[in-house]
Amino acid sequence: MKISVKVPATTANIGPGFDSFGMAIPLYNIVTIEETVLGGVEIELISKNDDIQDLHLPADDTNIIYGAIEQLYACVGQVPSAIKVTIDTNIPIAKGLGSSASVIVGALIAANELLGRPADLDALLSIANEVEGHPDNTTPAFMGGFCISSLEEDGSIKYCKLDWPGNWKLTLCVPDFELSTSISRSVLPEQISREDAVFNIRRSAMLVHAIHTKDAELMKLAMQDKLHQPYRIRFVPGLEEVMEELKNFENVLGVALSGAGPSILVISSGNNLDKIKEIIKTTWEKYSVKAAINTFDIDNVGAEILSK
Repeated sequence: MKISVKVPATTANIGPGFDSFGMAIPLYNIVTIEETVLGGVEIELISKNDDIQDLHLPADDTNIIYGAIEQLYACVGQVPSAIKVTIDTNIPIAKGLGSSASVIVGALIAANELLGRPADLDALLSIANEVEGHPDNTTPAFMGGFCISSLEEDGSIKYCKLDWPGNWKLTLCVPDFELSTSISRSVLPEQISREDAVFNIRRSAMLVHAIHTKDAELMKLAMQDKLHQPYRIRFVPGLEEVMEELKNFENVLGVALSGAGPSILVISSGNNLDKIKEIIKTTWEKYSVKAAINTFDIDNVGAEILSK
């Protein structure tokens, strides 16, 4: 039996929603799990990107894909054996686009299908977060759309999904350098001031209301952040200039780091997308940074089973 699952990329934090907000973007990894007769677990990564060669990855507890599958099997009293996992990856790695979340989600859904669906969505969400550690990535990868996620004390994930305004476009700017989440998190302070905490609470509440009411002007105000972007901005050359130049640009509703970076997310409405892309491209050229810049609608579907 063979199961293939298509899982979208995600962009998390989205300005003030640190570790809480995330949404799905139509770039996809496809995770396939099939039963074999050879014994053991084999994990293979296949990429169309020139900078990533086809790789055979270790099938042990150092591999997050194996770790996710192992945890699911343990929950139902079994041990994974005689399976092959193939990852057809189209989501850039270490770019702040939830690449690890996507493969974990895909592996869990596919393995759950092989087992006869013993785990419900709540269990899968909890296992995914335990392995990956960021529900703001794993939840929209499962559910699609714009999600607000919360890790509860018992390890469960509570979430809600908001209707994203159809005319709000997502321009994703992916530079030609990587930034690991661990490095990006290492610069965040252990403690923050009450003023900064209150600032982000206000902006987060505004952002939720702006999405719900499709209020573009409120969204421009709501995208501000004081918890993570001021500390991470030095890792992304030109980001401060891009934010400043697009701050009052027509139809731009906000500019933010995508996840921990280094990719940049621009939310906009209207028809000036080419100008937005040109501003970012020109700014990055000053720092000798090349980038892939594309505009998407939000992915509202989330993970999908392609075949059985």
